This record gives sequence, structure tokens and C-alpha cells, in this order.
Amino acid sequence: MTRIDNVVETDGALILGAGIAGLFTALKLAPMPSIVLAGTRPGLSGSSAWAQGGIAAAMGADDSWQSHAHDTMVAGAGLCDAGIVDLVAREAPERIADLIGYGAPFDRMADGSLALGREAAHSLPRIVHVKGDGAGAAISATLAARANEADCITLLEGFHAVELAMENGRVTGIFARSGIGSDARLILFRARAVIMATGGLGALYGVTTNPLEARGEGLGMAARAGAVIADPEFVQFHPTAIAVGRDPAPLATEALRGEGAVLVNARGERFMTRIHNDAELAPRDIVARAIHRQIVSGQKVYLDCREAIGADFSRHFPTVFAACMAAGIDPAVQPIPVAPAAHYHMGGIASDAAGRSSLPGLWVVGECAATGLHGANRLASNSLLEGLVFGARVADDVRGGLQAGAMRGLPPAPQRFAAPAPPHVLRQAMSRDVALERDADGLRAALAVIGRLENTSTEPALLNMTAAARLVTAAALARQESRGGHWRTDFPQTAANAERTFMTLADADRIAGENQVQKRRASQ
Repeated sequence: MTRIDNVVETDGALILGAGIAGLFTALKLAPMPSIVLAGTRPGLSGSSAWAQGGIAAAMGADDSWQSHAHDTMVAGAGLCDAGIVDLVAREAPERIADLIGYGAPFDRMADGSLALGREAAHSLPRIVHVKGDGAGAAISATLAARANEADCITLLEGFHAVELAMENGRVTGIFARSGIGSDARLILFRARAVIMATGGLGALYGVTTNPLEARGEGLGMAARAGAVIADPEFVQFHPTAIAVGRDPAPLATEALRGEGAVLVNARGERFMTRIHNDAELAPRDIVARAIHRQIVSGQKVYLDCREAIGADFSRHFPTVFAACMAAGIDPAVQPIPVAPAAHYHMGGIASDAAGRSSLPGLWVVGECAATGLHGANRLASNSLLEGLVFGARVADDVRGGLQAGAMRGLPPAPQRFAAPAPPHVLRQAMSRDVALERDADGLRAALAVIGRLENTSTEPALLNMTAAARLVTAAALARQESRGGHWRTDFPQTAANAERTFMTLADADRIAGENQVQKRRASQ
């Protein structure tokens, strides 16, 4: 049995992840004590700090939560949970007010009111931004500063979680790795409530806008412990990653198209007007596939901001401007080369309206959770909002139902606890076979790659990644239709009575038909 080098216990909550979802949850839990575990500095780690878009909320005089809910349902392509959509849209303005109270520096109009922008598939301007394209970084920094000031919140960085600790069927903590090489130690963090805010899985793909730590490990950890996973097949590809060969790919925010930027091919043709009435502001899956098909046909695609934004680019969108200039592109006078890239996971650990997973003792919030808000296709700028709304709801639920009583004994520790990067062969297979357009042959090929990787290692971190990849791929193979972010070239029609996916890792194994993998897991 692996030696546990240290045990850290708290009478409060243990939060895994220090992005916007994790930090906001910790602040909402106050004055209850919480420990927040982060791989790197809180406020800088994870996808939150990279988010260029803003937060959607019906704040305008001519807007309503019902309109926001309607737009969310339409974008979700028939698979949203209507009750969840309504509660998120209703609670959105209150969560914006919370952020303002914490000091988030949202863009303002001359009269001091919030400046509201419009993004794809929203019927009205309702997106709050910070300096055009800096909402994620600014809000993350603000929440980290408030958390650092709170005596009840302990922020710990440099920890890599590898496995959930289970006692009598309940999640009671997390095994985490600290240090590297021969100095690595295994630490058991135990708590009355464990809250997972680990983000998404974009870095399992070879081309992604996500930081490379966003590799689905939280989802994989929960799945390996037996959690129900919802809608894993639905992966959103951002239409306009800047195609300059960087890994991860820098992003050209959707707000550029909201300001009037247009997509053109190398011949200068604006092709989106032929595909959707909303042209460049069509739902993301439609725009991404249209760009993908242009590229497959041999065309390069560009985002042309020259007329819509022009000389104001550096002032209104400094993050995108800096990324372009670093690649030798002046977006004020040159079109930006773009291509789709893995961006956001609509699926995740299945949760209810209080953020509870199917595992007792485990709550989930943010991109690692699947609440039913997004359906088959996330509406722009609903992602940070979801983390805020459910961060507050998880905090309320944990405060109201924290279990007392001593935890006894030590749960089984993982055999090994290194922290490998996603193997290149896995990222390559996901980008080739489980991407914007899929078919049965490619999905089966990807499952074979995943199976071979699993057969070569017992490292829990790697098995967390392959579990996440297996769930996405097996669910995509099982869904024999095309809808939202899931497009099957061998099943291009949308089914009349489709339902959400709910599955366990054992279900994914059965779909994959890999009996050897099941036997090996049973022997561990």
C-alpha cells in the first residue's frame, strides 16, 4: 500500500480548484472554514482566468430573465433542463451584484450603468465585460484577493489531486500529490464536504483554447469512484481560435463578432450569410462547423475586424490584440487567421439544483459539473454564470447539511501518484476522431487508442484522463444522431425524441466492449 505522508483535516469544506467557481464558492461559504487546493496560484489557475467573454445576465431595462432563459433553451438544441435554465436566468443579476460587491471592475457607460454587449445567439445585449476581453482574468484576480483577505479560507497551491478518498460509500476527502520526482509526497485531505471545481477537458484535444491543466481529471476521478456522468459527448469547439500554431491556441473572443467582425475565406467571401440567418452570430456549433468545412475544402478562414473595429482594436480588445501582435498580425489592418478548437465541455459530473453529485459527500460546481443548463450547445457567456449561480447554491446546501461525526481509519490510497501530461497519442486521437464531426469508425479507433493507453499504466492521473476521454467517446458512439456540439456524419439527422445522457464509467466500458480493461480495473 502506498504510504500516506500526511493527513490534513478540516471541519469545514475542501474545495478542489481555484478558478472562479471554486473561489466564489469559498467566499459564499464564509464564515464556514474551507481549504481551497490549487495546482498553481489561485486566481491564475484554470480556464477561468483565460475567459475573454463576459457573463450573461438580464440587466438591461428592455431585457428579462425569461428572454435569457429562452435564448439558452434555443441554443441548447432541445436537451436543456428547463427548470435549471429558469433558476440560473433568474438568479443571474444577483450574482452580478455579488461580483460588484467584491470589487469586479465591469465596463461602464458614461452614466455609470453597466455596459452590456451582445454575443452569438443572444436576442439582446446582456453580457457584462471587463476591458472588452478581460473578464475572466479580472474577476479571478478580484475573487482571489477577497479570498486571501478572508481568515476562514485557506488557499494552498502546488497540489495535484489524483483520487477521491472514499469511506463507507461516502466521499470524505482527496488524495493529492505535492512536489515532483523523488520529493513527491502523497497527502490525504479530509473534510465533511468535498466540493469539486476542477474545470473542463479541452487539453485532452490536440488543438484547444484551454490551459494544458484542463484535462478532465476531476471528471475522471469522480467517474472512477462510481459517479454518474451526464452528457459527456457534447464538447463545444470555439469557432475562432487564432490559427498561428500555438498550443494552447490563443482565442479571438466572440465579442469581436458581436461588434460586427465578419468571417471570410481566402477568396474574401463572407460565407456565414448563406448558412444561417444570424450569420456570424449563429450558435457556436453552426459557426464552428461552417469554418471547419471551409478548411476541409482547402480554404483558409479569417476573422476580418478591420471595418467593424479597426484602429480601436488595441483599446477595446487588448488581450486579443496582444496575442495577434505576438504572432506578427496587426488585427486593426490585417484579417486574423482562425480555426475551431476544443473550448468547453457541456457534459460533466451529473448534479442536481444544489450541486450534489450522485456520490454522497461530493458537490460539483463549474465546468466539471453537468447541471442541465447548457444542453447540447452552450449559449455564449453562460459558463462563468453557471459557476457563480451554483457556487452560491452549493454553499447554501453545504452549510445547511454538513454532517458531524468523526471519520475513522484511512481509506485505500492510490498505488502510484505521478502527474503525467496528456499523452500526445491521446490528444491526437481525440482531435482526429472525437472532434467537430464524428463517425462510428473514428470513435471506435479512438476507443482502441484509449484502451491501449490504459493497459500500459496504473498511474491514477493518467487513468483520470483516459476515463474522461472514454466517457466522451463512448457517449458519442452511443448517440446516433446529430445535435448541438455533437455531429455524426454517419447519422446527420436530429432525432425526434432524444434524451440527455446519464452514464457511469462501467456503462462506457460496456459500450466500448473492452472486457480486458474491466478485468484490469477489477484487479487493482
